Amino acid sequence: MARQQPSPWVHTAFLFCLLSLSGAIEIPMDPSIQNELSQPPTITKQSVKDHIVDPRDNILIECEAKGNPAPSFHWTRNSRFFNIAKDPRVSMRRRSGTLVIDFRSGGRPEEYEGEYQCFARNKFGTALSNRIRLQVSKSPLWPKENLDPVVVQEGAPLTLQCNPPPGLPSPVIFWMSSSMEPITQDKRVSQGHNGDLYFSNVMLQDMQTDYSCNARFHFTHTIQQKNPFNLKVLTNHPYNDSSLRNHPDMYSARGVAERTPSFMHPQGTASSQMVLRGMDLLLECIASGVPTPDIAWYKKGGDLPSDKAKFENFNKALRITNVSEEDSGEYFCLASNKMGSIRHTISVRVKAAPYWLDEPKNLILAPGEDGRLVCRANGNPKPTVQWMVNGEPLQSAPPNPNREVAGDTIIFRDTQISSRAVYQCNTSNEHGYLLANAFVSVLDVPPRMLSPRNQLIRVILYNRTRLDCPFFGSPIPTLRWFKNGQGSNLDGGNYHVYENGSLEIKMIRKEDQGIYTCVATNILGKAENQVRLEVKDPTRIYRMPEDQVAKRGTTVQLECRVKHDPSLKLTVSWLKDDEPLYIGNRMKKEEDSLTIFGVAERDQGSYTCVASTELDQDLAKAYLTVLADQATPTNRLAALPKGRPERPRDLELTDLAERSVRLTWIPGDDNNSPITDYVVQFEEDQFQPGVWHDHSKFPGSVNSAVLQLSPYVNYQFRVIAINEVGSSHPSLPSERYRTSGAPPESNPSDVKGEGTRKNNMEITWTPMNATSAFGPNLRYIVKWRRRETRETWNNVTVWGSRYVVGQTPVYVPYEIRVQAENDFGKGPEPGTVIGYSGEDLPSAPRRFRVRQPNLETINLEWDHPEHPNGILTGYTLKYVAFNGTKVGKQIVENFSPNQTKFTMQRADPVSRYRFSLSARTQVGSGEAVTEESPAPPNEAAPTAAPPTSPPTTVGVTGTVGSTDATATAATTEATTVPTIPTVAPSTIATTTVATTTATTAAATTTTESPPTTTRTKIQESAPDEQSIWNVTVLPNSKWANITWKHNFGPGTDFVATVRKKLSLLRPRPSPYS
Repeated sequence: MARQQPSPWVHTAFLFCLLSLSGAIEIPMDPSIQNELSQPPTITKQSVKDHIVDPRDNILIECEAKGNPAPSFHWTRNSRFFNIAKDPRVSMRRRSGTLVIDFRSGGRPEEYEGEYQCFARNKFGTALSNRIRLQVSKSPLWPKENLDPVVVQEGAPLTLQCNPPPGLPSPVIFWMSSSMEPITQDKRVSQGHNGDLYFSNVMLQDMQTDYSCNARFHFTHTIQQKNPFNLKVLTNHPYNDSSLRNHPDMYSARGVAERTPSFMHPQGTASSQMVLRGMDLLLECIASGVPTPDIAWYKKGGDLPSDKAKFENFNKALRITNVSEEDSGEYFCLASNKMGSIRHTISVRVKAAPYWLDEPKNLILAPGEDGRLVCRANGNPKPTVQWMVNGEPLQSAPPNPNREVAGDTIIFRDTQISSRAVYQCNTSNEHGYLLANAFVSVLDVPPRMLSPRNQLIRVILYNRTRLDCPFFGSPIPTLRWFKNGQGSNLDGGNYHVYENGSLEIKMIRKEDQGIYTCVATNILGKAENQVRLEVKDPTRIYRMPEDQVAKRGTTVQLECRVKHDPSLKLTVSWLKDDEPLYIGNRMKKEEDSLTIFGVAERDQGSYTCVASTELDQDLAKAYLTVLADQATPTNRLAALPKGRPERPRDLELTDLAERSVRLTWIPGDDNNSPITDYVVQFEEDQFQPGVWHDHSKFPGSVNSAVLQLSPYVNYQFRVIAINEVGSSHPSLPSERYRTSGAPPESNPSDVKGEGTRKNNMEITWTPMNATSAFGPNLRYIVKWRRRETRETWNNVTVWGSRYVVGQTPVYVPYEIRVQAENDFGKGPEPGTVIGYSGEDLPSAPRRFRVRQPNLETINLEWDHPEHPNGILTGYTLKYVAFNGTKVGKQIVENFSPNQTKFTMQRADPVSRYRFSLSARTQVGSGEAVTEESPAPPNEAAPTAAPPTSPPTTVGVTGTVGSTDATATAATTEATTVPTIPTVAPSTIATTTVATTTATTAAATTTTESPPTTTRTKIQESAPDEQSIWNVTVLPNSKWANITWKHNFGPGTDFVATVRKKLSLLRPRPSPYS
């Protein structure tokens, strides 16, 4: 069982396209509008360029035209005014330019031969017909002549020449006997393209009839017969024994010598032939020889085009229809018999009369609009282009400042009512010409609705649909959609409005049901119409038929149960092997099933249930396998080796248009795995020659697709086939096709403005590629100005992808615009991008504060620099600890640009810190600001310690070389600093710590103290004996600093004792190490 989903696109109406690629207005075919609008003339009917007439009939030269007002007509003959009024035989049909030349009262038609051209004129311009060459048909008589018998040896070649009299048009030639019996032709005897009759070898039986060339003339319907040829065949075997005709070796049986082939036409080993594109190429090789040679055809370097080539005249002629440039080259015919073979090479050159690539189209504009006429043709040799206006050469027409000629394009800017005219483009080479008329009309028309009012559109839920609102107006109106008469303009999200006014709803929901109003507006007024949208439930097969295996003679039932919108009529039908199923008397079709009674082998196959309404359908397929008695199911597909597909071939470009081309290819072998996709790639030779880009992807079921193209790109295409195994090799490239140019429709992307130095700004962008350049000489208009000053725009034209603005202030914003321009015009108005000039080093951070709330932490705060001179990337903090002349290692911290605070945990409570802070931009670090941490508080007056507190002992080790020593200790509770007696260490020590102080040392012990800071000073003067003096205690909340002086020798241990026992302060790594 397999479900087949219908396409998700459901179009409720066809698109009504009102806008051409050039932005011009297209007048709808509504008769009421056609009759109201003023239009220059347009030629609607004319005789062929080579107009051959029957001399027995009146001459008719057609010329019809339309316009509003209706045009008048006049003619030229041989480039001079043809005064119809002066010739009584000539008249012009009423409301027409068709000439009638009447010979009922006598006259010679040959007197009117010549080149005629029709002019259709009204007050808005003049249109021209082709130059019509009038010729009278001729059927000349065959000259009288007496023909002697033609004597020829049996087995020899023979050519009977026709040489018909020249006729107009050329007569049709055929050969008959004088008794009007057709001459039997075969590979030995046949008529050539030139009308001659060729015998590859003459046999005795050829004397049994005579040979007369006949010419049939088209217009007179007469046949003229030339005097007959009589043959006299000399032979070594005078008896014409008919039994020898079927002899396997007829020639030797008649005594005819065998010989190798030789060419009768064309002669020699090589020749050349020229053919025009689109015509038929006829190559001919007629050879003599005994036995009669066989002819085979080949093309050097390739195969014959199988779809266009066919063999004629017993393989003696090769015809290639609808010749194109790729059919040029060298062809050769090979004539062979058992005696040998010869070949003749024909070099074929394909030339081309002019053919259209872009034929100019009528241009209808509103006042003030721009437009262009494009006249592009190709040919070989390359055709020249001549522009005319109202039948006169453009260079001799009055100057028009709103008109510019650029080769094959005329560009109109700011057109006005006075710009109306008919332009002619004549493109020609030595093989022919093309003449096209295209008018320029300027209209101002209020908006009008073109569709019936209040249409009802029904659509299936969750499908995509378009609501059409065809309209007309000049200038082209803007169209807006509203739902249920309220709300804002519908566009965006689930809605999309196309340029032609159609409203697309991407996925229909129930709430989308309602009345939609379209309003068309231009400067002359507005018009509106309504469309009612009804949303219907989808048709779904919810119980599908299943694959079944049944024995012959049994009954099978295939289910198909369907849900659908009750307001829609449901139809259920069945297909067998994708063809409509005939319901015979062994089958019963019910509402939700199909029953097959007495299953037979012919019932095997796929069955598809098709459930459809007028809006949608659903499909479900199942396969029925019928078994004979005692049979077992077998696989329906033999396992075959699978491989990647072969490359597509024979790429061909057709339907060449300004913005599109049709690419057709022949699929390669799928190697037992169906092709699922084709990828079309393109290469262009201007921006990235040799680089292939993906253009589009198509299902594997197609081999022809219309490719949308960009202007002014020299395209070359190739195709890659894909199946489940992999991708094929790319096809050989197609021929190149260059589209015509146009102004850019976009601008470069990724526009940026950034400084590379402090006094400049570099504007950069991503350059446009080949498919967005749209024309030659792509360049960029770069504009900039200071943002805050709103000064006038500076601008420069650049051909690269960068421009540097110099002498800029440091880091200021600029408004930047970059617009694409080519030789056809400018791109759309670009958006504005904000860029900045170059950055510099920032100034120093402001208000740098250092606070020390306690001996454990230091808090830093600062403000951003007054002049950032760019985008701040962060801050750099450098700091060192110092104590007197000793300085520690420098530590560096980096902060984010938003951070303006930092708390530092002190390494020790004694040292001070020096901080240096600077801001950074991408240029580097700026000026630094330096601060130091606060000095310790001033010393306080001493207080006596309570005598009852138990002692606390702190061991101190000092290694300083001065007369001062310091010790630091921590306590767990507040104490009063004791008085330290001036005694030898041995008399008071409770804990001893070795020290190696100099002759005089000092120690400090820190203990936790009450909030009131006290400073105790003991023994001011130094004694004569060894002792300790100037003991000073400076307590804090958790520490106490004790300092003293002494005159003990090196290695003396010092012990400090307080009321409460203090923990011994363990040695810490020095911050200066």
